[in-house]
Amino acid sequence: MNRRVLAVGAMAAVILGGGVAVAFGGNGGTAAAKPASITTAVITRGDLADTTSVDATLTYGGERTITNAVNGTVTAVPVPGRELRQGDALYKVDRRPVVLMYGSIPLYRTLEQGVDNGPDVNQLDRALHHLGYGSDMTVDDKFTWETTKAVRAWQKDNGLKQTGRVDAAQVVFLPSPVRITSAKIAVGDPIHPGRQALTVTSTKRVVHIDLKADQQELAKPSAPATIQIPGGGTAHGKIVSVGTVAKKAAGAQSGQSPEPTVEVDIELTDARQVGRLDQAPVTVTLERQHRSNVLSVPVEALLALREGGFGVEIIEPGGVRRIVAVTTGGYGNGRVEISGAGLTSGMKVGVAAE
Repeated sequence: MNRRVLAVGAMAAVILGGGVAVAFGGNGGTAAAKPASITTAVITRGDLADTTSVDATLTYGGERTITNAVNGTVTAVPVPGRELRQGDALYKVDRRPVVLMYGSIPLYRTLEQGVDNGPDVNQLDRALHHLGYGSDMTVDDKFTWETTKAVRAWQKDNGLKQTGRVDAAQVVFLPSPVRITSAKIAVGDPIHPGRQALTVTSTKRVVHIDLKADQQELAKPSAPATIQIPGGGTAHGKIVSVGTVAKKAAGAQSGQSPEPTVEVDIELTDARQVGRLDQAPVTVTLERQHRSNVLSVPVEALLALREGGFGVEIIEPGGVRRIVAVTTGGYGNGRVEISGAGLTSGMKVGVAAE
């Protein structure tokens, strides 16, 4: 049962126990009970949101591990937090760089003149062209002599052997700029193919939630979210991914069974709002339900009608009171959506006094 039904049901129970049934003038119905005293509230028109706050972490998205493909000795490693773009060295082995280029296809084969045509050749052409090489090269799926010349020029500028061939010992293709999370190697380490070298993320800020599986209905792709930033202030974003597999959460106390969670990522509308905070705890407000441009009253204004359903007590100028039957809708922040004959924004309604 959702919170709205519980809240309305609880209010109805309070009203039913509030005193003797009293009939009011008007065509809406008869109240089952009237509280001993009431205050007034105003029917308002606007947006109504049912929200829940959950703990989250401000971080960077798209974490992945880079695996080395060259033998030698590590001679340079970037510091954690550094951002690298196309053409930058991810790290160096024997003073030769392993270079970042943009592309979605891993470098799974050596690319050289004579290889079969393919999209991996095309992404190499595009990367070289972006870096200023191969002005006479056609960007396509073919590894031509012009491609070989562009590769050799790029190798010369990067201190690599000018072979005209490109393999995973020289280049790592990743979809976008990366941020170094941690280094699994250090200067002076002997290194061999297959060893993990770096952990990286994208440079996009995200808010990550390990959401309890029984709260999964709170997370809907593209739904808005509000983030409370440490030290004050808020940021806004939208949900971009919701996990489909529940996992056991880590960190449960001894003897406790950790609750299963699903992973939820929120993309920030404007990352400048959160500065350079990383791994910072934040609070996220998620919307369970959102109703736009509706009439609403405090939940406490609802009356349980003897005929069934709910109504509100309209207090007109001059103190005239009448009961109007209403249909309830969305719920949020202690208010409930209502609709009914003749109801307009600005009308006063009776509210049960505490």
